[in-house]
Amino acid sequence: MQYRPLGRTGLEVSAICLGTMTWGEQNTEADAHAQIDCALAAGVNFIDTAEMYPVPPRPETQGLTERYLGTWLAKSGKRDRIILASKVVGPVRKPHNPRHIRGGVNPLDRANLEAALDASLRRLNTDYLDLYQLHWPDRSTNTFGQLGYQHVKGEDTTPIEETLAVLADFVKAGKVRHVGVSNETPWGLSRYLNLAETRGLPRVASIQNPYSLLNRTFEIGLSEIALREEAGLLAYSPLGFGVLSGKYLDGARPAGARLSLFERFQRYSSENTGRAVAAYVDLARRHGLDPAQMALAFVTSRDFVTSNIIGATTLEQLESNLASADLALSAELVAGIEAIHQRIPNPAP
Repeated sequence: MQYRPLGRTGLEVSAICLGTMTWGEQNTEADAHAQIDCALAAGVNFIDTAEMYPVPPRPETQGLTERYLGTWLAKSGKRDRIILASKVVGPVRKPHNPRHIRGGVNPLDRANLEAALDASLRRLNTDYLDLYQLHWPDRSTNTFGQLGYQHVKGEDTTPIEETLAVLADFVKAGKVRHVGVSNETPWGLSRYLNLAETRGLPRVASIQNPYSLLNRTFEIGLSEIALREEAGLLAYSPLGFGVLSGKYLDGARPAGARLSLFERFQRYSSENTGRAVAAYVDLARRHGLDPAQMALAFVTSRDFVTSNIIGATTLEQLESNLASADLALSAELVAGIEAIHQRIPNPAP
């Protein structure tokens, strides 16, 4: 396993991060514990979760993912073996944002941040997080599948400086070591970095955004910032909810698979997405590679990526995904990827 700097924190995280959002929905507590053990045995030291998980978010399951991770920590006594990251929800501004957490308002202000962090720490059976992330911005942005920015004039939002000041208090109290953002834009990340530099507030160590062969929009405005400012990408959905494995080709809907079970991920079912996936799967097979491993290896290889967040619903899937860390893509294969991207760019942003 390769290890990379987490921003300027001094921490080294594995190039593969264990994602957890299926735990409590598609995976049991025993499944979750087995996945952690498997990942650690492969050299993973980085685990990402969130107060909102599992996904799709429901009142009946909210917090189960953190609880399962917490019971593993209590049972194993291996808190010092992992770099643990979690996330706090933002306010409801899009139809899919959860409305059942703390009354469904959730500005990134002191009251909500304190309540969220304390609840996460209790569920996780730990007294600190290595990385605490803002799950999405406290303002309307062009994220979660929206490409064009639509400004909302006069929108009531919590100022970024106010949010960072609360996070600074968490760091001073020892509850959080470092902070990060998620689903952020170039303006947002730049603003956080500027305030850290000019006001002496905590510096963002990472940005957790979607990135895959089907969605390379991070490269357009954020990759340069991530590299120059040493605030690297924690890439989520690197397989486009499993689409890049090829298992949904020709309209297939395997039993128990995410797109078979849930309706909220329609951007992965478009005609252009299907065309792109077919091309990438064909390319992988022509080179004798597993399509999912090729897709994951591409993400991990990018110079602006700090860690590639992989998830799985079975140990067999997890072991295969972990093996992608050892896969080096040839120049010829990368050229083939770029040719497909030129023909069908970003079909599932």
